[in-house]
Amino acid sequence: MTVVQASVYVAGEPVETDLDPVRALERARGRGGFAWISLVDAEDELVGRIMSDLGLHPIASRESLRSHQRSLFERYGDDLFVVLQPARYDDAAETVRCDEIDVIASRDLIVTVTRTDRIDLGDVRQRVEAHPDLARHGTTAVLWVLFECVITGYRAVLDGVENDIDEIEDQLFGDDPGVPRRIFDLQREVIDLAHATTPLPDVLSRLDDATAGDEKVSGVWESARGRAQYVADRVQSMRHTLDNALTIHATLVNQRLDEKMADLTVVQVRQNDQVKKISSWAAIGFAPTFVASLYGMNFRFMPELDQPWGYPMALALMALLSAGLFGIFKRNDWL
Repeated sequence: MTVVQASVYVAGEPVETDLDPVRALERARGRGGFAWISLVDAEDELVGRIMSDLGLHPIASRESLRSHQRSLFERYGDDLFVVLQPARYDDAAETVRCDEIDVIASRDLIVTVTRTDRIDLGDVRQRVEAHPDLARHGTTAVLWVLFECVITGYRAVLDGVENDIDEIEDQLFGDDPGVPRRIFDLQREVIDLAHATTPLPDVLSRLDDATAGDEKVSGVWESARGRAQYVADRVQSMRHTLDNALTIHATLVNQRLDEKMADLTVVQVRQNDQVKKISSWAAIGFAPTFVASLYGMNFRFMPELDQPWGYPMALALMALLSAGLFGIFKRNDWL
């Protein structure tokens, strides 16, 4: 559902709400405050028209109409353009959902554009209104609170991802065939999270430079940058852990394959030994069979058959051939 909310803040306090965006800006300038225009799930045509009516930089307006894959900061004239990507983690599905908040801020105007109603900026408004001393610093203070809320929201996401990584580490040394797929899927989610968090320290450093004229507000960027750097480092650590998990899993798989190949080799060696023994005894048994079959042909002209030594000679020949083959096979370690 499309929501367009325009409020006027003077001296850190909300003084008028539910105004037309252009009217809210006029009232804010007339009273020395700032206007906060919030566009939720609005059509591109409506967003573009409001941006044009508010007189915002055309490039910043065009940037707010397209989606971005990373958090970023750009400056267009007097307008600051910031993209933030708050994240949520679905532990059951092990997926990270990154949404997008586009922010255009100038001295007396801040416009927040969200493409989904899943992002609730009510908490940001409450924090701004609960600290009027901070809100007196205008749109930069609102931008800082936005960063604080987004960075704080990453903690639950990181805790959920780390819990699943711990479970993966416990599964690595088991035989669960679903481990590699789980690692790949979680690695993809962590990469998406890295796109949202890795640029944040640089974004906050550039914002610090852009607001260097306001010492109080400028100081808070440094503390926010430190927390953003901590989040970015944790995400990079998760990527390294998952990379190592894949390496370990591949090593374990190769180790198991090597063990199976070693067992198979042992079986094959034993089978070869058995084949050698069977073949050797078959050859030894074939020698007397050959001699007996030779003399069993019943040819008429076989002189040995008429001699008294013919039968002993045949037996001796059988024994000699068998003994010779046995010696040969024994020497070659076939028996």
